[in-house]
Amino acid sequence: MEDTIIYQIIGYIQWFYLWYFICLNATYGLLTVVSLIVLPRYIQKQSIHEMPHSETGFEPPISLIVTAYNESAVIIPAVEALLQLQYSEFEIVIVNDGSTDNMLELLREKFDLKVFPAAIRKLIDHQPIRSIYQSEIYPNVRVVDKINGGCKADASNAGINCAKYGLFMPLDADTILERDCLKLLVQPYMQNAETIAVGGTVRILNGCSVRDGYLQKVRFPKNWYARFQVLEYSRAFLNGRVGWNFFDALPLISGAFGLFKKEAVIEVGGYSATSLGEDMDLVLRLHRHFRLNEKKYKVDFVPDPTCWTEVPYTYDILKKQRVRWQRGLFDCIWENRKLLFHPKSGGVGWGSMPFLLFMEGLSPFIELFGYVFFGVSYYLNIISLEATIAFLFLSISSGFLLSISSILLEELIFQTYPNKRDLYAMIACAFVENFGYSQINSVWRLQGTILWIFNTKKSWGLMARSADWNVSDAEEEAA
Repeated sequence: MEDTIIYQIIGYIQWFYLWYFICLNATYGLLTVVSLIVLPRYIQKQSIHEMPHSETGFEPPISLIVTAYNESAVIIPAVEALLQLQYSEFEIVIVNDGSTDNMLELLREKFDLKVFPAAIRKLIDHQPIRSIYQSEIYPNVRVVDKINGGCKADASNAGINCAKYGLFMPLDADTILERDCLKLLVQPYMQNAETIAVGGTVRILNGCSVRDGYLQKVRFPKNWYARFQVLEYSRAFLNGRVGWNFFDALPLISGAFGLFKKEAVIEVGGYSATSLGEDMDLVLRLHRHFRLNEKKYKVDFVPDPTCWTEVPYTYDILKKQRVRWQRGLFDCIWENRKLLFHPKSGGVGWGSMPFLLFMEGLSPFIELFGYVFFGVSYYLNIISLEATIAFLFLSISSGFLLSISSILLEELIFQTYPNKRDLYAMIACAFVENFGYSQINSVWRLQGTILWIFNTKKSWGLMARSADWNVSDAEEEAA
């Protein structure tokens, strides 16, 4: 009798995993098919922007908010790159979040900063501002020096309060924008007055070359941690963002690259200083506020405007980031749980949020338990070798096929990495990542989930920048 019950339970578990992989791959497959259909049509419509044309003069001005803490290694080339953007009117607001390095001194020297008396309306809470500086060289460059708030959200809120214009873009200090990205990113605002947030594509800066603030060469990273993240970012943006946006269910705009309507963000209270996923939390709160109050709005994603950012390149730094991201995911879902299956929540509450919870949030438990369960069951001769192999095949093939689909999109539409050797390396990484990296990632995410459940002390942590992508003339010639 007991043996019968055990075999019944094992059978139920096997059926659960079968249906789990069916649902997971069906969702990924649907998002991929949508991307394969939508992206070529979108890029074809955008081809007019490759032709020479003058500014219309009607583009709304934009405030670029660069939040920085101890970013002396990258802050100068980052600001130089922003100054080269091709756009009619924009300002650069650099928020020095109580840095303890020489970043502020570097900014003072490079841009000839002078103290500028300014009255700031504190519409969103943040730590006090010490001083505001204005560049004597560039009239559109300002630096806000504030007391450290312990998180990026606090610095972003200070930047929003200090921003002059109705649209703002939050940026990390290591972000390099392509020169025409503002023109492309602002289009949804010009086409639809109900637009309140627009996201673009983020790509990996590691391995590339930046000189005088300009992205000069694009290369596939040599560091394996960065290589795997190229695939992750490609899947997230070309498959996930494009697909969810098609269903009007975009749950996230990257904190490194998005354009927001200032009035709407202030209306929902700005960035949350208590969430480890402040970028997703802001987008979900915008959805929750506007949908549940039946206000017309549009959150959009456009794939062609691109920013480049440095990603973690060591085990320890990457682990801290992924643990924090997982905790942030559950923070966001919990704080915006009213959206889940709410009659008014639309595609967000019935599509992307359930997917994030059940397929992304709980997947570390399901995946790691599956490895242990099938391994132990086979060792004890409870299940067959065929069943164990089938589980491993489904687990590995689903990740590999998703990566290959994103590589296909990159190659067919964007040709981001022109060197064929880079393409072959990406395909190899898509296979290799399933044998170790994916499992380690699941362990990190499981750790983040456990820390969230037990409500341990939150830490945003620090990410060390290598800045090896910023090269001098002599270094570039030698390369």
